[in-house]
Amino acid sequence: MKFKTFAAFVAPSLVMMLLFIAAPLVSVFIGSFQLHQPVLQEVEEESCTPGFTGQTCTTTIVTRPVIAESGEMLTTTEWVGWTNYTRVLNPEAAWDAVTSFDWNALMQVDFWAALRFTLMFTLVTLPLVIGVGLAIALAVNNAAKHVRGPVIFVSLLPFIITPVIGALSIRWLFIGDGILTAGLEAWLDRDLALFAQAWTIELMMLFYRVWHVAPFAFVIFYAGLQTVNQDTLESAIIDGANRFERLRYVIVPHLAPLIVFIALIHLMDAYRVFEEIVGFTSQAHVISLQWLTYDFLQPDDSGNRAFGRASASAMLTMVGIVVLLIPLLRRTWRDHKGGSH
Repeated sequence: MKFKTFAAFVAPSLVMMLLFIAAPLVSVFIGSFQLHQPVLQEVEEESCTPGFTGQTCTTTIVTRPVIAESGEMLTTTEWVGWTNYTRVLNPEAAWDAVTSFDWNALMQVDFWAALRFTLMFTLVTLPLVIGVGLAIALAVNNAAKHVRGPVIFVSLLPFIITPVIGALSIRWLFIGDGILTAGLEAWLDRDLALFAQAWTIELMMLFYRVWHVAPFAFVIFYAGLQTVNQDTLESAIIDGANRFERLRYVIVPHLAPLIVFIALIHLMDAYRVFEEIVGFTSQAHVISLQWLTYDFLQPDDSGNRAFGRASASAMLTMVGIVVLLIPLLRRTWRDHKGGSH
């Protein structure tokens, strides 16, 4: 292929990646070292209270943001180095909690509480998604041909539902006098408040994520099962291998690249967990790193947004994703080098 032809094909994608991925990433990285503050001014404010003989007026000095003619708040930007990262991580409080073995004190720092849930959520759902997806794929692959179509259709329904809508649906089923909560209360003969404590909310979030994402793994594995070498399977059967042994020594090694692919996609997606926090409205009990970034961007009482801390939180989240992906990427690179020789 000529270079001009290659460039014509690659240029649109490259331009889009620079505009919508590289440029925002550089902007966030730079913003994590900056502090945006509103320009404040002191003004006199007079307040009067009615009285029997006349009004009583007092004058106080209050601090207010300066508003431009356009109606927007004037802000200033200054370079603050690692200050935003320090404010997000709060290393002094974290170190005191670690040295005193005070887990509750560590969880009082928003970043570490968010990191704890994000890591737990990502690492627990990963094997469950792969295991459930593979189990469904094996079941469908061994099912009669006339039932495969309906089973595949039903299995894909959770993946089709919009994530926030799915999370809201699970919440409505269990919150208050929801249908499933009412059924559990009648069966157990006791009152339940599943949204009053963190651990029950986390269990429902884990259940929802596996229910929502396992169909994606199922589709990938089902496609991979169609390419399994039947001669190898027949040879294993002749050699006396049972179902588990055929799965372990023939099917799983064949599906290993697909397992790595699903793990990569799931790690990147689960580490940015956000829909479950919004859908379950769990901010009082459980937060994630992605939600923490979103929370920094919410205006405070004076209308100011913590763009610097939000940028620092976003960069820390990205670093966490890269750290989790390194083992899988190294394995992929090693397999690629081995296959090229």
